[in-house]
Amino acid sequence: MEKKRIIRYGAAFISLAVLFVIILVASINTGSVHISVMEIINILLKRTGEEAAAYSIIWKIRLPRLLMAAVLGGALALSGYLMQTFFRNPIAGPYVLGISSGAKMVLAVVTIIWSGHIASMPVSLNVLTSFAGSMLCMLFVLFFAGKVKSMATLLVVGVMIGNICSAVTDFMINFANEAQIVNLTHWSLGTFSGVSWTNLKAATVLILITFILTFLTAKPMSAYQLGEDYAKSMGINIKIFRIILITLASMLSACVTAFAGPIAFVGIAVPHITKLLFGTAKPIVMIPAVTMCGSIFCMACDLIARTIFSPSELAIGTVTAVFGAPVVIWLMVKQKR
Repeated sequence: MEKKRIIRYGAAFISLAVLFVIILVASINTGSVHISVMEIINILLKRTGEEAAAYSIIWKIRLPRLLMAAVLGGALALSGYLMQTFFRNPIAGPYVLGISSGAKMVLAVVTIIWSGHIASMPVSLNVLTSFAGSMLCMLFVLFFAGKVKSMATLLVVGVMIGNICSAVTDFMINFANEAQIVNLTHWSLGTFSGVSWTNLKAATVLILITFILTFLTAKPMSAYQLGEDYAKSMGINIKIFRIILITLASMLSACVTAFAGPIAFVGIAVPHITKLLFGTAKPIVMIPAVTMCGSIFCMACDLIARTIFSPSELAIGTVTAVFGAPVVIWLMVKQKR
C-alpha cells in the first residue's frame, strides 16, 4: 500500500513537472510575435541571437512574466492551503476572507501618498505595507472567528471586510490624478505584466524563504490536522503554532498582492484540485504539491489572459475567477449535504 502511494506521488510530481515545461514553452511561443520552439531552445539554452528581436522579447518580457506567474501562483495556493488548515475549513482563502483586499487597501493608500505608481516604490515598502494590510484584516477575521460558530457566517464577514477595504481603496483613488488612477485600477484587478528581473528576484527570495519555513512546519501541521488535543499530546504549543501558521499565510498573500495585485480564488481552488490529484492531505506532500499546482494554474491562466482576446489583455484575476469560482460553489454545495 505504501509502495503504491509513493508511485502515485512520484507519477503526479513528474506529470506536474512535464505540464510546467509544456505551459512554459507554449507561453513563450505564443503572442503577437510568434517564436518557434527551436528559437526558444537556442535563446534559452545557448543564449544565441542577442541582436534579434526574439531574444529581447523572451528575456525582457515573456520569461520574467512567466516566472513571476509561477512564483506568485505557488505562493497564493500555499497561502490558501495554510488558511484552510488554520480554520479547518475548505472554503477559507486569502481572497474570500478579505486578506488580499486589506493588503490592496493599505498598499493603495501608501502608493497614492508616495508617488501614485507602485513600480516606483521600493520593493521592501511594497511588501511591508501589503503585509501590514494582510495582518490587519486577519486580526479582524480572527476576532470574528471566535464570535461566530458557522464558517458560512465567517465567510460573509470576510466578504464584508473585503468590501469595506475595497470601498476605502476606491475612496482614496478619488484623490489620485489621472495617471495614478489608471495605474492603480490596472494593478487592483491583478496583473503579471511589466515584471522586471529585479522584482522577480526579490519575490523569489521572499517566497522561497517563506516556503522553506512552511515546509519545516509539516510535521507539527500533520499533528494539528488530527486535532488540537492530539497536537498538544505531541508537545506542540498550539497558540504559537497557530500564530506561525497565520503569519506565514499572510506573508505569502502579501507578497502576491505587492507584486501582482489581488488575484481571486487561486488560494481556495488549487489546494482542492491538488488533494484530488494526489489523494492525500499530508502536509509533507501537499506543501510542495500545492505550490507546483498553483504555479501551473497561474501560468495557464496568464496564457489565456494574454491570448484569448489578443492584442487586448484580460486581468489575471478575471481568468482565475472564471476557473476558480465554480470550485468554490461546488465546495459550498458539498458542505451543505
